Amino acid sequence: MKILRWLPAAFLMLLVWTLSAFASGDIVVVKVNGAINPVVAEFVTDEITQANASSAELIIIQMDTPGGLDTSMRQIIKGIENSNIPVASFVSPGGSRAASAGTFITIASHIAAMEPGTNIGAAHPVNLMGGGGESGQAKTMEEKLVNDASAYIRSLAEQRGRNAQWAELSVRNSVSISAEEAQRLAVIDLVAINLDSLIIAVDKREVKIKGDTIVLNTAGKNIVFKEMNQRQRILDIISNPNVTYILMMLGLVGLYLELSSPGLILPGVIGAISMILALYAMQTLPINYAGLMLIILGAVLFIAEINVMSYGLLAVSGLISIFLGSIMLIDSDDPAMQISRAVLYPTLGMTLLFAMGIIYLAARSSQLRTTTGLGGLVGEEGIVKAELNPEGRVLVHGETWSAHSDTPISDGEKVVVESVEGLTVKVRKAGE
Repeated sequence: MKILRWLPAAFLMLLVWTLSAFASGDIVVVKVNGAINPVVAEFVTDEITQANASSAELIIIQMDTPGGLDTSMRQIIKGIENSNIPVASFVSPGGSRAASAGTFITIASHIAAMEPGTNIGAAHPVNLMGGGGESGQAKTMEEKLVNDASAYIRSLAEQRGRNAQWAELSVRNSVSISAEEAQRLAVIDLVAINLDSLIIAVDKREVKIKGDTIVLNTAGKNIVFKEMNQRQRILDIISNPNVTYILMMLGLVGLYLELSSPGLILPGVIGAISMILALYAMQTLPINYAGLMLIILGAVLFIAEINVMSYGLLAVSGLISIFLGSIMLIDSDDPAMQISRAVLYPTLGMTLLFAMGIIYLAARSSQLRTTTGLGGLVGEEGIVKAELNPEGRVLVHGETWSAHSDTPISDGEKVVVESVEGLTVKVRKAGE
């Protein structure tokens, strides 16, 4: 009974401890290293949502990015805009950059900071819809993209009280500046030598969020580092243009091998899985579908070469088609969205050599004479056991066969099988 009297007090103490811990607020650090794609956008926005749910004190996006997709960038910025907790972008460590989409995210954040030795800018938009070219329609589309991006980044800069003129120049002229100059031009709020210095620098700082002013209390707060989970990490890896291209070529080779030699199973399974993963990744990349269709056409031509005697014409056409399709596949001027030449040419070369090797082996096997079954009798020598005039019997492969010949052949003479018709063989005298 005494224990029961202590239960309410114990429960109250536990509740007070839980609420104090809940209200203390952690500093959540979200690490982004690489291109801004749908997987990164999902990761960042989920962490912002969870940080808001747990009443964190501050969210820091520690960033090193060459840019990425416009849709993914806007998804992250929407997450920042809807956050009830201050979000700080920190371009770090030294040598990092916030280029293209990274520039937008940095300017959109409640607090913008950079580490010495980093840079920001080069935010000119690129056409991520495929097609490209120098036509009037392409130029009009590019102009629309530039105007839209310029208005967007200017509105973000004005909302945060940052240098809107420079922000617009970063879009229109692709200008890029160092951390120190960014601070001098009021593009960012401060320069910090590391994460700890940033946390100290923003302590007691006033931040405006949705019309309200919040005073940060970051001193002594627990720092929680957030990284992608295993699923997101795998999806982020396959969304890399280089990995996507390798998976696509591996998929084509696997399916090609399975179709050319049905029953192998393993190449077909690996090829199908690789192709599905590549198709998933392609939704995150600026794919030129003309290039993709040329690659598929090339694979079809290689398969046709095995079944059609074209004297290598189909194979050469397939090689040209795959080469042209590979260099056209990614339609973007953004280095983050392009296939590295160090990956493109070796992968393309190995794929084509493998395909040509399969065609060579298939051609060799088709030229080999059949040695089993009825077809194996053609060309074999035998001995006449009953005179052929024109019909008789011959001994071939240790078996006696009914036979006929266009000319009479005496008993005991050697003959060569010309063809097999049912259970009768047609022969001619050996040496003729």
